[in-house]
Amino acid sequence: MPDIHVSAAIIDDGAGRVLVVRKQGTTAFMQPGGKPEAGESPAQTLARELDEELGLRVDEHALAPLGRFVSAAANEPGHRVVADAFSLTIDADAVTVQAELAELRWITADQIGSLELAPLSLEHLLPIAWPGLRQAQGTAG
Repeated sequence: MPDIHVSAAIIDDGAGRVLVVRKQGTTAFMQPGGKPEAGESPAQTLARELDEELGLRVDEHALAPLGRFVSAAANEPGHRVVADAFSLTIDADAVTVQAELAELRWITADQIGSLELAPLSLEHLLPIAWPGLRQAQGTAG
């Protein structure tokens, strides 16, 4: 299965909500981020993508690394996504939809069942944002 390498961010607003985005022409919401350009580190990729997609200027050193996670790709059937993930807390008013994004939402853990979410978000990233979610899903931690 071909791999798609990305950097992704768990962005919270400090009040229990996490940011998810939906790209134009897609149906699944996911963490913001994207694919690297030549020579970029994962943190540099994420800082660039957050600026392009959300108008959010972030110093790459302000991004807290969470590790590398692998899941089925949401928008490329037959591929898997390999994501270097980071976390960040911001003011909810600091972001706006730009570039290829169609929509952004600040969600709480109880809204997960009402949205179509990317496998990476459901399996790995949102359980990090809300540790109680992992137990509720019955998955190993």
